[in-house]
Order: sequence, then structure tokens, then C-alpha cells
Amino acid sequence: MREPSHSNTLAGWREWVQLPDIGVPWIKAKLDTGARTSTIHAYKIKPFEKDGADWVRFRVRPWQESSEDEVVVECPVHDVRHVRSSSGHVQERYVVKLRLELLGRRVTAEVTLSNRDQMGFRMLIGRQVLRRGFAVDAGKSFLGGRAPKHVRRRNRGRAEK
Repeated sequence: MREPSHSNTLAGWREWVQLPDIGVPWIKAKLDTGARTSTIHAYKIKPFEKDGADWVRFRVRPWQESSEDEVVVECPVHDVRHVRSSSGHVQERYVVKLRLELLGRRVTAEVTLSNRDQMGFRMLIGRQVLRRGFAVDAGKSFLGGRAPKHVRRRNRGRAEK
């Protein structure tokens, strides 16, 4: 799938995103024009060295209020930044590059790692991604379609057995 050449793909304020390179087929994300950088829910964040380069290992739980389908991820460290959270606190965060699929388009995003257990969404898509031709309609949701029903149930913590 290639990124289309047109400039304005209409998105809702929340969308389903795919992260195929790290084994996360679905994660519900908030599209936040007030945030500069994208963020994913990550915990047990551990830096390490691999072949002389800085890497980071972390765990992702894509579903709200559930530990099912946890993924262990290892990525090169792209950067370490001081980020001001929505509560005003400044945190030092690792930044990795992740390929994501949003509304049928693939983009590579700089993504900070942060524990989002207390937040409503496991992923936040910020302006650095959105300025690549996405227009957000704050009154709409899931313009890219919904994840399959069994996925949506997992996100609510009521997985089908």
C-alpha cells in the first residue's frame, strides 16, 4: 500500500490504527492536533545496546483494561526527548520510529513511549503525522472504518472465548 499523492485524507478524532511491524494488528488511537508527537502505551521500558547502537525493549498492551495480546517490542532508539504531558509534567521519553497504517495510508512516525494506563486511548497520533495530509473532523469518529467486532470486544476487555 502506498501513500496517496492527494493532500487531505479526512479522519475522525478517533480511529483504528495498525502497527504491522511490531505485531499490533489493531489499536484504537486518538488523533490529537494539540500534541506534537505521537505516543504509544508502553511499559517495562528497558534501554540496551545492540551492535554498538542504542535500542529499547518495551511491552505494548493494545487493549484497554486488558493484558491480553501483549507484545514485546525491540526498536532502535531514534531520540530521547523531554515531553510535556497533558497534565503539564515534563518527562524524558524514548522516541522510536514505527510504521503505522491510518485510514489506508502507511506513514512512518516518531513515537514516544509512555505509560498510558490512566489515559482513555492506548495511542495518540500527533501533528507530526497529521500534517502529512490528514484533516481531522473533531465531530466524527472512525472514518477509516471500524475494526472487526471481535477486535472491538477485546478492546473493551470482554474478549470472545
